[in-house]
Amino acid sequence: MADIDTREAVYVTDTLIAEDIDAYLVQHEHKTMLRFITCGSVDDGKSTLIGRLLYDSKMIFEDQLDALTADSKKVGTQGQEIDFALLVDGLAAEREQGITIDVAYRFFNTEKRKFIVADCPGHEQYTRNMVTGASTADLAVILIDARKGVLVQTRRHSYLCHLIGIKNIVLAVNKMDLVDYDQAVFDGIVKDYAEFAKSIGIESFTAMPISGFKGDNITSLSTNTPWYAGPTLVEHLETVEVLSSVDADKPFRLPVQWVNRPNLDFRGFSGLISTGSVKPGDKIRVLPSGKTSSITRIVTFDGDLEEAVAGQSVTVCFEDEIDCSRGSVIAIADNPPQTADQFESTIVWMADEALIPGRAYWLKLGTQMVSATVAEPKYTVNVNTMEHMAAKTLDLNAIGVAEVTADKPIVFEPYAENRALGGFILIDKMTNATVAAGMLNFSLRRSQNVHWQAVDIDRTQHAKLKNQKPAVLWFTGLSGSGKSTIANLVEKKLHRMNRHTFLLDGDNVRHGLNKDLGFTEADRIENIRRVGEVSKLMTDAGLIVITAFISPFQADREMVRGMLQDGEFIEVFIDTPLKVAEARDVKGLYKKARSGELKNFTGIDSPYEAPRNPEVRIDTTVLSPEEAAELIVNTLLGDA
Repeated sequence: MADIDTREAVYVTDTLIAEDIDAYLVQHEHKTMLRFITCGSVDDGKSTLIGRLLYDSKMIFEDQLDALTADSKKVGTQGQEIDFALLVDGLAAEREQGITIDVAYRFFNTEKRKFIVADCPGHEQYTRNMVTGASTADLAVILIDARKGVLVQTRRHSYLCHLIGIKNIVLAVNKMDLVDYDQAVFDGIVKDYAEFAKSIGIESFTAMPISGFKGDNITSLSTNTPWYAGPTLVEHLETVEVLSSVDADKPFRLPVQWVNRPNLDFRGFSGLISTGSVKPGDKIRVLPSGKTSSITRIVTFDGDLEEAVAGQSVTVCFEDEIDCSRGSVIAIADNPPQTADQFESTIVWMADEALIPGRAYWLKLGTQMVSATVAEPKYTVNVNTMEHMAAKTLDLNAIGVAEVTADKPIVFEPYAENRALGGFILIDKMTNATVAAGMLNFSLRRSQNVHWQAVDIDRTQHAKLKNQKPAVLWFTGLSGSGKSTIANLVEKKLHRMNRHTFLLDGDNVRHGLNKDLGFTEADRIENIRRVGEVSKLMTDAGLIVITAFISPFQADREMVRGMLQDGEFIEVFIDTPLKVAEARDVKGLYKKARSGELKNFTGIDSPYEAPRNPEVRIDTTVLSPEEAAELIVNTLLGDA
């Protein structure tokens, strides 16, 4: 459907391209960019709508035009039936299965604006893909089939859009041609949606009756809906306020992506300005260091700028040589963001494997990367009823609120104020897979009120008094592998050499410090975390700590390694085959596990993840306990 105005605009553009390509390129360069998503339930017509937008905007790529069938090339007036699936179907699996299983991005532009549109999947099991598409969007087009009304996925996607912070929402009641353009149907759907939207905090939305297939109210007002006096979809997309213009009015924030130092005379800090604006001469503060300076230059590929604003990638130079590196945040000096290490967060779980409370994940927030743990959720949200439900974990596509603790302070702002400094992802340390997306709501008061107390006698002086280098010998292996036996021999040897040691044995610790913990995966993680913290305190006292724990999960052993200084964690893998360990069965535990009396037993019904690159590997089928102890001591003292 191309009305007179649209055809004239296209003609003007084509003429400008032909007569003055430079003028056209300048005009095109200064167009604003709108990112938006289309979402809704299955078969609501998302891909068809995108095809109509591409087709009617006359901005289809040549290869897409060539792909059209002869019938599809019937152009022109509203109401013609065009096979738009050919325009937007970029996924083989989508063609084969008839569903969208990933986010498909399309690019087009009109006379007034450039667009990136994300076609998000409608099935519930692909909610994580919809979150990905929505995370950078300025606007959401939520489609509703006029025949079906507000559905579960309508509610789910609306809630997620609101949660992610999308302020501009278009309620596109699609397939109006299949209900004879009945105004009563449209009004009823809008009324139902308005009640739901109000209940989840959506303050306003723009509703419009459309037909992606027929073209009604896409680029021009349709004669089939004389009762509708609102804007067309394209008109609304062209005029709605984009996120970058709103962010430009906020305080200046620039997360540093890299440091540029091509020569000794130049040192600049590069990144994308997330909010605010900056000029040469402005006073800035670098966080988390808190050091201050002034901006001397704003450098770009095309030359220096007099001012830079939100959405621009720039390199800034300082008047002073102060500490600033990747992960730092450059902010206006008199209004900096916060730093904290504990937060309440809203989390959308995106992995098939459920959240394990207490397990260490990588938390990536902008250019910052820290190790973090997630506590047991306070609650999950039922998107149908908005009810808060009790939960022990988060399963695939679950939305919950939980406390997150980082291993060091990070620079942040609440997500509602700043997406770049408030939105994060969680990454599995073993697989590097993204397992969750989250939004920081606020820092916990205890993270602001609890401060590290400096002491005069530090770990260096403790170690010097004992004439040794602190270390943690972390013995790991199956039950019955010989960990405790070898660890005991190692301590005896070190004691005879006047070394100051302490042995933490798995069974002994569970009699006191960890007697409240069981053997579920979450309890095992907490068991190791506590032992890691105790080991850290003991190394601060200058001791050589020897631990003997099954510690079956690689991520948890790495968590402890991360607590200690470089070189202090020495992983000792007591490598004993399961059949050998089970044959020994000194405590009779394997027998109980095989009979079903003992649940969650490592090696039987709970996995053991062998170390990939341990500092010491002991093959107990080759070495005696005495030989193993001698090898470990020699390795330790050789590193000391």
